[in-house]
Amino acid sequence: MTAPDGTPVNAVRGFTDTLARIVTDRRPSRLVACLDADWRPKFRTDLLPSYKAHRVADAVANEEEVPDTLTPQVPIILEVLEAFGFATAEAAGYEADDVIGALTAREKDDPVEVITGDRDLFQLVRTEPTPASVIYVGKGWAKAEVLGPAEIAERYGVPVDGAGAAYAEMAVLRGDPSDGLPGVAGIGEKTAAKLITQFGSLDGLIAAAAEGSKDVPPKTRAKLAEAEEYLRVAPTVVRVAADAPVSVSGSDAVPASPADPDRVLELAQRWNLGSSATRLVKALTANVR
Repeated sequence: MTAPDGTPVNAVRGFTDTLARIVTDRRPSRLVACLDADWRPKFRTDLLPSYKAHRVADAVANEEEVPDTLTPQVPIILEVLEAFGFATAEAAGYEADDVIGALTAREKDDPVEVITGDRDLFQLVRTEPTPASVIYVGKGWAKAEVLGPAEIAERYGVPVDGAGAAYAEMAVLRGDPSDGLPGVAGIGEKTAAKLITQFGSLDGLIAAAAEGSKDVPPKTRAKLAEAEEYLRVAPTVVRVAADAPVSVSGSDAVPASPADPDRVLELAQRWNLGSSATRLVKALTANVR
């Protein structure tokens, strides 16, 4: 889909449609769109140079083969958010995951729902001080899954209490090739979850292995020893930076109507947003409490 000038706008329309679905289906009173100020932060690559390194190589390889149609649409999406009156948030030198993690960590009043297609954010589920769950949209909004501590525990075999933290530590052991995380060789997801559950934490597992505990099989002790350097840095790479210095653009209250209706109309005409913009306007009106 394109604007009259030929600019691709499929992502803009898709984002706007999803926003309308979120407002309609989840009926939030507050909403923040979180941004990547740095998709590959230095504090992570200093610890683990392989972190997302393959994505840099892939981007360079694809530059000559496939035109980047997404990046030019991001400023348009930001214009749409501003015109409707939705807040955005970011933190210099941090990823959107860190921004989401920081906002979740400091929320003491309302339940939190994290809308994402990224499993890394399963680490944010909690019951206190307010419930936090993930609305996982990795398979699209029509197949969205609401995942809290109980669901994460059942799916991955980690304890319900502290399921979010346990998921992050399991992910350290398992690794994630899509993020350039090698994990511990020979330890897959099920074994990782079992070890974290058995020893209570990654630190507990590492301590037991170092002490030569009989509860840690010799082969597992050897694998952990070989990955000692990785295990030293990986937790900081995998965990969201809950202390990220987040800057929010304005009030996070969901608007009852577009903040700047004339601007919304102008953007809809300029970028051929058509029914997508109309659906979001109707969603806001219907969401008034």
